[in-house]
Amino acid sequence: MAANDDVRILASRAAAPIVRRELSRRGFLAVAGGVGTTMLLAACTTPGGDPAPAATGGTLENALSIYTWGDYDAPEVLEAFTSEKGPRITLDSYGSNEEMIAKLVAAKGTSGYDIIVPTGVFIPQLIENGLLYKLNRDLIPNIEHVDEAYLGRVWDPNNEYSICKAWGTTGFVYDKTVIQRELKTWDDFFDAAKNEASGKTSVLDDPVEITGIYYWANGIDWDTTDPAEIDAAEKFLLEELAPHISAFDSYPGGAAIPQATHALMQVWNGDARLGIMNSPDPDRWQWVLGSPATELWMDNWAISASAPHPEAAHAFLNFVLDPEYAVAQIDYIGYHTGAKGIEQMAEEAGLGMLDMVFFTPEQLATMQDGEINEAQERNVEIWNKLKAAAGA
Repeated sequence: MAANDDVRILASRAAAPIVRRELSRRGFLAVAGGVGTTMLLAACTTPGGDPAPAATGGTLENALSIYTWGDYDAPEVLEAFTSEKGPRITLDSYGSNEEMIAKLVAAKGTSGYDIIVPTGVFIPQLIENGLLYKLNRDLIPNIEHVDEAYLGRVWDPNNEYSICKAWGTTGFVYDKTVIQRELKTWDDFFDAAKNEASGKTSVLDDPVEITGIYYWANGIDWDTTDPAEIDAAEKFLLEELAPHISAFDSYPGGAAIPQATHALMQVWNGDARLGIMNSPDPDRWQWVLGSPATELWMDNWAISASAPHPEAAHAFLNFVLDPEYAVAQIDYIGYHTGAKGIEQMAEEAGLGMLDMVFFTPEQLATMQDGEINEAQERNVEIWNKLKAAAGA
């Protein structure tokens, strides 16, 4: 794939090395001890450290610290930034929004992080609790290259604090050598889990993704707070699904799909794409977008309220939004970055399996935004009970 190879050569390998302390690409876990995010944010206060100085477009600092989902940016893009702009990047990673928030709150403004990457539904609480820096949009002119469809989201209508980094959705993959019939819906997922894939099924290690399967399958609002609907979800998941689950895996694309360790896996689209592409037998796998409904999540670039390097942080956000790097990012992470014209650029670059990255209007209409509400604590409780019942 020559065009693809060209995309990957963006910076000299002699550029300053990037310090990495990473987990896995996207892995939503619950906060330790089962504390719901709503409770965590309700208890937190504005950071006690000094706020970041105003970014004015002055001289860039010599360092930049990014706290993000593990392995969530193309290394050549990060290297290109250091090579062209100077600041040396340090990466640190988290496995959940809850983990990231807890660390920022505990640090009381002294975390040392410049850029963070929260999922959209968490942004209002981060703003309310003084954890985000109000962007100087004059220093990020490349925001003009972001498609308007991915700007002005409900959590930050004027993009004062955040800009789309990547978005995706949830579905499942199945091994066609084990499940020799066509699966199309979440009901089909449940049926296969209880039959051909019993003991060979994995689900995402995330509370709302687990309850979401039940709600999406049954036409129930994913954000329901109705106790009766939540009780029904718990009963079904514990009694009918739990006995057949063998793993809670937020990144089956990393190992489970290439190694064929499970036959049926709930998975995010980008992870599924990468897993199938890395499989020695890609034709063995079938991707299914969750139906009749599923989610749409969006991760966002944001700057910590106490960022020690605000000039470098703004320069990085502007840099990474340059269309020159859009294809490299989408190739590496497997998710739509929100850039204008990115689908055509990806096609011209010869990237594969783009139907798992770009979706039709009809498919998009089935995807639902989530929200953080009073049901979050129950979702975490169900997640804990399901893991105990499954024994996985």
